[in-house]
Amino acid sequence: MIVIYFFLFGLCMGSFLNVCIYRLPQGDSIAYPPSHCMHCQSRLQMVDLIPVLSYLFLRGRCRQCGTPYSIRYTFVEILTGCLFIWCYTVFGIGFPLIKALILTSFLLVITYIDYDHQLILDKVLLFMAGAGALIECLTPSVGLLSIIAGSLAGGGLLLLIAIASKGGMGGGDIKLATVLGIYLGAKLTLLALFLSFVIGGVVAVFILLFKRKGRRDCIPFGPFIAAGAFLSLLYGQELIRWYWSLCMG
Repeated sequence: MIVIYFFLFGLCMGSFLNVCIYRLPQGDSIAYPPSHCMHCQSRLQMVDLIPVLSYLFLRGRCRQCGTPYSIRYTFVEILTGCLFIWCYTVFGIGFPLIKALILTSFLLVITYIDYDHQLILDKVLLFMAGAGALIECLTPSVGLLSIIAGSLAGGGLLLLIAIASKGGMGGGDIKLATVLGIYLGAKLTLLALFLSFVIGGVVAVFILLFKRKGRRDCIPFGPFIAAGAFLSLLYGQELIRWYWSLCMG
């Protein structure tokens, strides 16, 4: 039963994340004006804000003008709900779960904004860093030395890649890797970056094979860092132990 609650909570959080994803790149407030149709500017009623169900009930269109809404809004809501359940199944109830849900929410916002605009916003990273620091102060789990080492290693590695590739890595990616050190520490941050390169490489091959982009087209790397960070947070310790067992075996 509690799984259902986490899914519903994730749906509601996903609705809020949609607001952040749409408004933050434009410099708009996420609180004002209230949710409204982007075409006719009519304010959405409370019943129109119910995640998923409102989209189905209205058949994906504005109640007032009939303009269709993007299915992606509903997809983000469902994805957030599923990821929240995933976090709960791994961590159970406790402070590690709260940390996982907060990091997951930030990673989703970063993923979609970077996908849409090839941009990782400083203000999102600042709030993400502040939330991570607050969590660490309330429930220490990473340790100050590991945080510093992780931030320096993560940001430094991508900075070196950016210098060596003459701009192949964006400044937002470097800052994101630095902030991840607060949440993951040194080992898991490096693992997250390793996973991001693996995932990014596999996706890039499929993109080129299906000719969705050319070799010179820009592919935002933020979503891959986010995916690597999520997997590292949930399964990083197990992956490291598995790797060492292979090396020692």
